[in-house]
Amino acid sequence: MTELTVLRVFVGRDGRGGNPLGVVLDGPAVPEARRQAVAAAVGFSETVFVDDAATGAIRIYTPAAELAFAGHPTVGTSWLLRRLGIGGDVLRPPAGEVAAWQEGELAWVRARPSWIHPIEVVELPDAAAVEALPVDAGPTGSRYAWAWIDEPAGVVRSRYFVPAYGIGEDEATGAAAVLMGGLLGRDLDIRQGVASQLLVHPGPDRTVEVGGRVEPVETRELPGTPPA
Repeated sequence: MTELTVLRVFVGRDGRGGNPLGVVLDGPAVPEARRQAVAAAVGFSETVFVDDAATGAIRIYTPAAELAFAGHPTVGTSWLLRRLGIGGDVLRPPAGEVAAWQEGELAWVRARPSWIHPIEVVELPDAAAVEALPVDAGPTGSRYAWAWIDEPAGVVRSRYFVPAYGIGEDEATGAAAVLMGGLLGRDLDIRQGVASQLLVHPGPDRTVEVGGRVEPVETRELPGTPPA
C-alpha cells in the first residue's frame, strides 16, 4: 500500500486554517504518467511526490497541472522530512534549489519570485472588499486579491482564486506570498483564506523567505493507485 501523509500548512496562531497538503513519501511508487490523476483523486490544492528524500528531489501537482514550484508544498514537505529525520534542509523541485529550515514553531523556505506561476495580483481598497468577493463567482485563471489591514505593521488580508489549476479558492498560498514579498520588498504578515497566516521576509540576492506553522493530520492509503 502506498501511503499519503496529510498536513496542514500555514496554520493560524489560533490553530485554525492551514492549507491541506498531501505528501507521498514513496514517490517512485507512483509512475509519472499516473501522478496527475492521483493528485486529482487526492483533491487537495497540491500533492507532493518525494522522489529522493536525501537529495530533496520532489514534484508538485495541483488537481489539474504540475507546478515547477509552490510554497505550501515546499514548506510542508521540508517540515515533514525534518520531522522524520530523512532530509528537509534543501528541496529540489523543477524550478530550482529551495533552502528550508525551522525557527521555533515556524517552517521556512527561500524562493525566487521568478519561479512563480502566472498570478494576477489585484489590490483592493480595504479588507472588507477582499472579504466580499464571492467564491462561486471567482474569475477564471489565477487571481490574488489583497488589501492592507495595517500597512505600517505589514499586515495583509488576501484571497486567491485558481480555477486554472483546478482550485476554486486556495486557503493559503506560499507562492503568492513569495510574489508579494518580491513586489513590496518588505516584511509581511499575510492573513489568507479562513484563518491561515503566512509570514514573509526579504531574502538575500532578491529571494523571498516565506514561513508558517505546520501540523500533521493523518496518514492514509493513497487514492487513485492500483493495489499492490
